[in-house]
Amino acid sequence: MHNADRGIFDLRRGHPIRVSGSGADVLAAAVEGLTPGQLDRLTVMTGEPPRLILTPHRASAMGWPQPLAEGWDGVALEPAAGADPESLFILASAPEGSDDASSAARLLEGVTPRRASEAEAAALELVRAGRLLPAVVTTPVPEPEPEAIASAVADGMLLDVDAAQAREVAEHPRLELAHVSEAPVPLADAPVTRFMLFREGNGIQEHVAVVIGEPSRWPDPVPVRLHSACLTGDLFGSLRCDCGDQLRRGVKMINDSGGGVLLYLAQEGRGIGLANKLRAYTMQHAGMDTIDSDCQLGFGADGRRYEAAVEMLEFLGIERVRVLTNNPAKIEALRAGGIEVASREPVHGTVNPHNLRYLNTKADRGGHWLEELLAAEAGRG
Repeated sequence: MHNADRGIFDLRRGHPIRVSGSGADVLAAAVEGLTPGQLDRLTVMTGEPPRLILTPHRASAMGWPQPLAEGWDGVALEPAAGADPESLFILASAPEGSDDASSAARLLEGVTPRRASEAEAAALELVRAGRLLPAVVTTPVPEPEPEAIASAVADGMLLDVDAAQAREVAEHPRLELAHVSEAPVPLADAPVTRFMLFREGNGIQEHVAVVIGEPSRWPDPVPVRLHSACLTGDLFGSLRCDCGDQLRRGVKMINDSGGGVLLYLAQEGRGIGLANKLRAYTMQHAGMDTIDSDCQLGFGADGRRYEAAVEMLEFLGIERVRVLTNNPAKIEALRAGGIEVASREPVHGTVNPHNLRYLNTKADRGGHWLEELLAAEAGRG
């Protein structure tokens, strides 16, 4: 593990890090979990006021569409003096128009958004990779470097992360998955099943290959489903989504086809993590759709990646697949990874009053193939 991976852990633990870029170096801390003491430490060590670094999606949600349109990597804002951790968190997460957002907005009166520096954008990528709220607070490291910062780095109390390395780790095009363990786990709809656990090289995420049936007897192409973890739907049967239905039906379909693999990927909330997913759910309860709520928090429409799926299929020796999915992005990702997609089969959940809007959003804005399901539901109505 190199410093960029360790930087994710430090930010998740609430520790600041130093990020060194081609321009000004910065001290950075995640807004999520930020304490007054941590904020004071940043300003005291550098002698500089803090800057709030947000994603272009969050800036657009706050009424500044230019950074998103121009493809900025991050947006730097200089809030008024007196900004505390609570107000910074509200600025980074509260729905526009809410009482909290309106109250905190006074800290940004007259502020002009600026493009984040290389180091600031890299810090933003690290918190996003750590499934935290995508927002950081930074202070620039002055020249000459203060002795307190140099001493903290030398003593190992402050991690120094290279910005370019941080961006590379955050993008993680190759995850270097390790096969960790496996065991037979008979399921109600697939009694001959084996669970195989894979861990990413940085140790942050773990994924499971649910191997159904005997591989020597699998059909060609092999039935495969890529399923993103959904605690609320998969485990508790939430009516807000169709994930639990898709999981169980996917297992049964694979078993009935003669066996294959369901890849259970650690990508809660389309890649934003459980904490942010629950924040988005709160906004959806107030009337937003699933994509707008994610963008309000600073994410894009879908933050999932599928390199892990490709590496797991390669490990299992699977080159040609029949994909059980409604999502064209999964097919594109497998093909981009060198997996031959011979055919596709839909996997539908059950429509109910709580998930109808969610399904329509996936179809209308996410491009998912749900026409047949939604047409049937409209016919029943």
